[in-house]
Amino acid sequence: ACFDKIASRHGVFKVETIGDCYVAVCGLPIPNKNHCKAMAKFANECCMNISVVLHDLELELGPGTAELGIRIGLHSGPVTAG
Repeated sequence: ACFDKIASRHGVFKVETIGDCYVAVCGLPIPNKNHCKAMAKFANECCMNISVVLHDLELELGPGTAELGIRIGLHSGPVTAG
């Protein structure tokens, strides 16, 4: 929910979560000529807010469950679906 709110603020569209991966795009379905900048700001804000997510996780699942990290990869280019 935290990353969804951040995505909404930056015009980023959450495609799905696959396992522990959060898959999102910017510039789809509505084109955005500043998609790179918006996605970079989204990624940066997610990194800055991961401690909140981990704290909530530890409250829900118990001690030691917040010992996780975050890794972000960005790709820019044409999209193919089907």
